[in-house]
Amino acid sequence: MRENDGVTSASPRPWTTATSALPPRLIATDLDGTLLRDDKSVSPRTVAALAAAEEAGIEVFFVTGRPARWMDVVSAHLHGHGIAICGNGAAVVDLHGGAVNPRFLKVRELAADTALQVVRTLRQAAPDTAFAIERTGGLHHEPAYPPLSFDLGESVAPAEKLLAAGSAVAAGPVLKLLAHHPDLAPDAFLGLARTVVGERANVTRSSPTALLEISGPGVSKASTLELCCAERGISPAEVIAFGDMPNDVEMLNWAGTSYAMGNAHPDVLAAASGRTTGNNEDGVALVIERLLTARRTD
Repeated sequence: MRENDGVTSASPRPWTTATSALPPRLIATDLDGTLLRDDKSVSPRTVAALAAAEEAGIEVFFVTGRPARWMDVVSAHLHGHGIAICGNGAAVVDLHGGAVNPRFLKVRELAADTALQVVRTLRQAAPDTAFAIERTGGLHHEPAYPPLSFDLGESVAPAEKLLAAGSAVAAGPVLKLLAHHPDLAPDAFLGLARTVVGERANVTRSSPTALLEISGPGVSKASTLELCCAERGISPAEVIAFGDMPNDVEMLNWAGTSYAMGNAHPDVLAAASGRTTGNNEDGVALVIERLLTARRTD
């Protein structure tokens, strides 16, 4: 049984401290349900904590399922940090040019023919599934796909047409495939999809609804973060990660130190080495503040 700050892991608690053998060099944080409050704002306390971390020499990465064009929620608070891993690891972007015109530094696409195989497999296993395709140029979706996103689709057509070779209605690399079911429970849909899709693609979810996010095989927040850290000579032991939903689990397992938000999914609570308060209570800022205070007193 793990003990943290005198509180055992079997006790209900809003806070447990994770420990690391090495000083952190990078903070990797999810956005929705983690860094952002429920109203999608970044609190002044969180903005100050992120700036203080960078001033102390700790790099900050935003790691999210959002596409680059939805990063306006943090683009006004970049300070030194401007690197974001978007689309659950499908793209690395530099946000210093603004969310309207982000610079893609790395793209890890889902092959269109693989996406088409996944569509056919899921249609058979879960009839009534509706699909959308997220490409570098925008979102394209089927007529039955619900209006879940912050922007309108670039085009509306059956997924088979949107994914056809040389499609005239959807161009650019596929970052991820989105699949929504109107009736299945979210975790049940996730389990079914992972079973029938197998290793052809990486299937996860971050929405409270039955909306799945499907990336190329081996593409995840964790694997892309690992690539970015390797380029900087940063080891997992030097990374602190924050998250709240199943698409964060691999990243939390990979990082040397990880925190589940107080509002996190049970799988995230089980994966993280520590726990902080909820996103509406500035849980990320709380950890950073304590970290920097401890460094100053060492």
